[in-house]
Amino acid sequence: MFKNMYLRYISLLVTAAATALLTLLAPPLHAERIKDLATVQGVRANQLLGYGLVVGLDGSGDQTTQTPFTVQSLTSMLGQLGVNLPPGVSLQLKNVAAVMLTAVLPPFAKPGQTIDVTVSSMGNAKSLRGGTLLMSPMRGADGLIYAMAQGHVLVGGVGASTAGGSSVTVNHLSVGRISSGATVEREVPTALGREGHIFLGLNTTDFTTARRMVDVINEAFGAGTATSVDARTIQVAAPLAPDQRVEFLSRVENMEVRPGASVAKVIVNARTGSVVMNQAVTVETCAIAHGNLSVTISSEPVISQPGPFSQGQTVQAQRDKIEIRQDKGGLTLLKGVNLAEVVKALNSIGATPQDLLSILQAMKASGALRAELEII
Repeated sequence: MFKNMYLRYISLLVTAAATALLTLLAPPLHAERIKDLATVQGVRANQLLGYGLVVGLDGSGDQTTQTPFTVQSLTSMLGQLGVNLPPGVSLQLKNVAAVMLTAVLPPFAKPGQTIDVTVSSMGNAKSLRGGTLLMSPMRGADGLIYAMAQGHVLVGGVGASTAGGSSVTVNHLSVGRISSGATVEREVPTALGREGHIFLGLNTTDFTTARRMVDVINEAFGAGTATSVDARTIQVAAPLAPDQRVEFLSRVENMEVRPGASVAKVIVNARTGSVVMNQAVTVETCAIAHGNLSVTISSEPVISQPGPFSQGQTVQAQRDKIEIRQDKGGLTLLKGVNLAEVVKALNSIGATPQDLLSILQAMKASGALRAELEII
């Protein structure tokens, strides 16, 4: 009897130890908030665009002979202020610059609130430093005015030049920013869903993530609350009262969902040579040999001097030298490995970022690279 109890006790200990060991060895479940995975359809920002004049520059404005639109804009503005210039007058201004204004109108922005404005020179002004933007309307895609911008332009750079043409510039001087420089004048209507439903749009198309998000919402609010329309859209039944709907969305967006595994992808920037691979990239068994072939052609002058009293002439000739060098490339075997092993193997054969472009393309063509290859 005691022997059986002892064996049972040992079995329970072994089972508990094995369970604890598996728990420690199992990869942690990485969950993210719905707020980080999806957005509420209809709740979006809107782009604003405007045109204006920056004045008060220290001789670094547009050259009016090459930017006639600056003079036209200034003349039109002075006419609206009651200052009529005689016809045919040619203004030679150095302290004025024509600029384009850009801003983002956030969702639910109300009249009277302020937003930041980016000011960019569109002429040949050397610098916007120290300038002031005059009152300028900012319009949306529908052509209506949604904000008015004005204020001092802050430029995060500095520059100096001499009369001889030498100059020193730190950062960019033709783009500045006005913090809270535009006042919202018109509200953009934002509809939070329709007919008792709201729609969540996933940031990335993924059937697995959409299914898991539906399960999490239904587990919290009851079956049938959420249904997946497709791999990117989820329909959620929400209260009709505005305050209850806001509370409901607050609870939904803070729920945690474990997203599906991302698609294996390799991003290659052909201009800079940058290569980025995500964790899902794997490689089938293959062999890679890498070597470089370089051809060097050089030419050096050769002076031929005549002998003494030979009445000859000194002649200059060219001697060409051609050198062909090929670096030896070892054959490296790659078996079905993960990202860490891929990087280690490619580094072992001395592959540079530029070499990786050709190697990855060849691996993809041979079917050894188990990932999407995207070249930008």
